[in-house]
Amino acid sequence: MRQSASLWRDHELESLPGLTEDVETNVTVIGSGITGITTAYLLVKEGYKVVLLEAGRVMEGTTGYTTAKITSQHGLIYDKLFRTIGEAQARHYYQANEDGLQLINEIIKMHEIECDFSEQDAYIYGVTERAKRDIYKEAEAYEKIGIKGGLAQEVELPFEVTAAITIKDQAQFHPVKYLASMLHFLKEKNTPIYENTRAVDVEKGTRPRVITIDGHFVTSDHIVMATHFPFTDFDGLYFSRLHVERSYSIAARAEDPVPDGMYLNVEEPKRSLRHFVNEQGEKLLLAGGEGHPSGQKEKTELCYERLHDYAREYFQGNEVTHRWSSQDLTTLDHIPYIGPITKNNPNIHVATGFAKWGMTNGTIAAKVITDLIREKASPYAELFSPSRDLSIQHVKSFTKENTDAAKEFIKGKLDRRNRKPEDLAPGEGSVVRLKGKRAGAYKDEAGNLSVVDTTCTHMGCELNWNNGERSWDCPCHGSRFTTDGEVIEGPATKPLKKLLE
Repeated sequence: MRQSASLWRDHELESLPGLTEDVETNVTVIGSGITGITTAYLLVKEGYKVVLLEAGRVMEGTTGYTTAKITSQHGLIYDKLFRTIGEAQARHYYQANEDGLQLINEIIKMHEIECDFSEQDAYIYGVTERAKRDIYKEAEAYEKIGIKGGLAQEVELPFEVTAAITIKDQAQFHPVKYLASMLHFLKEKNTPIYENTRAVDVEKGTRPRVITIDGHFVTSDHIVMATHFPFTDFDGLYFSRLHVERSYSIAARAEDPVPDGMYLNVEEPKRSLRHFVNEQGEKLLLAGGEGHPSGQKEKTELCYERLHDYAREYFQGNEVTHRWSSQDLTTLDHIPYIGPITKNNPNIHVATGFAKWGMTNGTIAAKVITDLIREKASPYAELFSPSRDLSIQHVKSFTKENTDAAKEFIKGKLDRRNRKPEDLAPGEGSVVRLKGKRAGAYKDEAGNLSVVDTTCTHMGCELNWNNGERSWDCPCHGSRFTTDGEVIEGPATKPLKKLLE
């Protein structure tokens, strides 16, 4: 079985030390993806002292495993927003993401960053009559909102489409190269950056403290949780307001021409397309899709196989050079939560729920939070406020999301699979029974066996095996663990109990 490896993570990064003492600063930023690094960058430029904490290696989360499209075209979202939050707020959402794109462009030019940035038009296309009708509705929303684009007369795809819609002058880039340059800027400004320093709790107050897994404290005036999924929420109940989905990407050498532009289809299964020119000058095809609720599909290897089949069928993409997956969070109303974590904690900020569009949303999140910390009016604070009111339609989404989580909780508790750890083949993982109880076993290629308790340390759901990534994934709220039980991503902060090693 092929090991997953992100194309972007081929870019080597310097290892950084872990935190070994208590420290004080103006702002503590937790998380080193595009939101965390950009927030630290903007604050340092404004004269703030910042400490940046990362649970693992920098850019090891979603940012290092993205498709790296920088676009305001987030599926067929504008007709939906037009109907649910109104024309003015829908226009605000578009403008916020355009501002995010512009800020990325400005930073690249200011620091002369070589990160394979290229302007591309973004397209959504359909191959059915129903998709055509939906695209035409979206085009009407584009016109009312004033979006730079509209119906496309033709697309450079090797198959027939019924309709397509475009937003002009969007972009794509290499996210790790881009953020590595910003990290270099932070180091030059003597900004402490600590890797392998997992934050596990926050003590609120006028000078809140971050507590790390090793028992160290970081005290500051403000805290920014750019951790993808908030690991603590002071009863903001984020676990009940976020849908967690996993999706997959491959990079392939294609014998047929790979089109310029960035593409996404309307129908299921989703197919995201873009190109990337590697250091050898090859124009690789990047294909993504196959999304599903996290932790609710065990044979995820099939997701990669289906993407490869797609690349072969339409582009003669026979050789896969890289493959990777990422986890994305979507809010109840499809607008990110950016700002104070609750109304009563104005100095603890959160940024989450980018719904697979983190390059622009994550960047504007950094700008919004920086403005709030500076006590400067932000034009987008109300739109993104985590404490905003929800419509009845979004309350229904809340009910459905929590009903699904409850079903997965009960399903896991009733699991009665009877495999034994010793029955596993090398390279195989599975739910097993050990001493009459549910457990998770993995046997590596050398025959070494590890067995962990499959009860998630976040809220007690039972984990499922992910065979494509060789990890234990939570079907309720998306926490992930290694075969040895260590936390890969939250909201969980504590490792699984080891039953055998």
